[in-house]
Amino acid sequence: MNRKTLVLPAVVGLLTPVLAACGGTDSGSKSGDAIVVGTTDRFTATSDAPAPLDPAYAYDVGTWNILRQTVQTLMTQPKGEGDPVPEAAESCSFTDSGNERYACKLRDGLQFANGDKITAEDVKFSIDRALHLKADSGVSTLLNTVDTVETQGEREVIFHLKTADATFPYKLSTPVAGIIDPKDYTKSKLRDGFEVDGSGPYTFKADVKDNAIVSATFTKNPTYKGSVKVHNDQVVLRTYDNADTMGSALDKGDIDVMTRAMSPAQINKLDSGSDANVDLVDMQGLEIRYLAFNTNAPTVKNKAVRQAVAQVINRGELVSKVYGTQAEPLYSLVPATLTGHSNSFFNTYGNPSAAKAKDLLTKAGITTPVKLTLHYTTDHYGSATKQEFEILQKQLNGSGLFDVSIQGHPWATFRPAEQKGQYDVYGMGWFPDFPDADNFLAPFLDKGNFLGSPYSNGTIQRTLIPASRREADRLNAAKNLTAIQDIVAEDIPVLPLWQGKQYVAARDNITGVSYALNSSSTLQLWELGRGVSG
Repeated sequence: MNRKTLVLPAVVGLLTPVLAACGGTDSGSKSGDAIVVGTTDRFTATSDAPAPLDPAYAYDVGTWNILRQTVQTLMTQPKGEGDPVPEAAESCSFTDSGNERYACKLRDGLQFANGDKITAEDVKFSIDRALHLKADSGVSTLLNTVDTVETQGEREVIFHLKTADATFPYKLSTPVAGIIDPKDYTKSKLRDGFEVDGSGPYTFKADVKDNAIVSATFTKNPTYKGSVKVHNDQVVLRTYDNADTMGSALDKGDIDVMTRAMSPAQINKLDSGSDANVDLVDMQGLEIRYLAFNTNAPTVKNKAVRQAVAQVINRGELVSKVYGTQAEPLYSLVPATLTGHSNSFFNTYGNPSAAKAKDLLTKAGITTPVKLTLHYTTDHYGSATKQEFEILQKQLNGSGLFDVSIQGHPWATFRPAEQKGQYDVYGMGWFPDFPDADNFLAPFLDKGNFLGSPYSNGTIQRTLIPASRREADRLNAAKNLTAIQDIVAEDIPVLPLWQGKQYVAARDNITGVSYALNSSSTLQLWELGRGVSG
């Protein structure tokens, strides 16, 4: 095909068209072989995080993309976006008018890949276990509206919620709600290492070296019963140290598909159509990047410092110099494409202004320049992260109000240090658990939040989040969601920077690439297949 970039519109609730790859049959590995997918995601077991793949612990896009292939959930996000649909369940629905009682009936004949029968008690065990363990990753907060789980017979599960939660069906589509076998997972302890067992589309085997996954093999699960159709027999996921080595592997035909995280330069090169055997699929994503603040740290405890940072940073310059058309400035935690988005930060601070920032600091009695260290991860969000932080450093120091240094750390040490409050200011990314504004607010602002942030706002936690969750029609939740965003813009526990697109590159005999990722950056390996020349 002449046009090498396939641009997919991002509209939650509408089906994107199926785009079959076409081209020569000599590209990539031979038909019938495993489809090989490259990633720069790192999967490491450490003393701080010895159980990276336990559904009750895992809470980043990479580990979730392993679990989504292997551990089945009651609900799933559909192929073409929209509201979640039953997966391990035959049916699920709220059974009351207040969105506080949610009942599911399991599919008949469900079993784990090892042959064990799945019952409602296994679902109850899985949810209760995640809540009991309350891992420090913060993933259990997705289930914090659950009061009790009741079973009726072998196939009926009833969730009694503490408060109304219209987003609960989405939460049952996330890996923390994955159904696991009590024979493989104990209730009182996380499962260390890299073993994963479930009832999903694939079984899983990891090739591990130096406590890190080198490659992972996903083999079609013959006992799987669910809503997705598996278009291949086996997929191998290979990890690479950086985007350049991953790109070289695609060029040589060692891999068939390249996923996150490609560098901006790679994307520009592929977008030009310079490689006749590779197609680039461009789709709107919901990935965001932001700065987070330890609001108890002396350097940034006074919110005037955080407000001054917000007043100085030039998102437009940052995006244009590092990502070009691959990202857009973001003025709220909620991406612009979601219902409930409000440009709260622009409304509050307008265009960058060192003079306004100086006024904020002067009125608060803050001596300048304010000395800060910005921390970032070197191997989790792509190779452009360092350049991004160099520009942030230049912007802040250029104002004359700050004395900023930057430090990069590998994710294996960055994430535990951030959770322990060892960084005053640090850069993070967010790939949503599900495509709803609630999931860009509650994980950062509710009790037991994902960041382990000391910031707490009673109005947000006790009034606005619960009120927004009572609205099944998310348009009706917009007023409360906007109020939350306005408070965040005033207090700045987090500072949104940009919203990005997402890309998949594949050799042109691979089909299903347009559905390899959904808007939440969920990797859907089952959609990939091998085609013929087009």
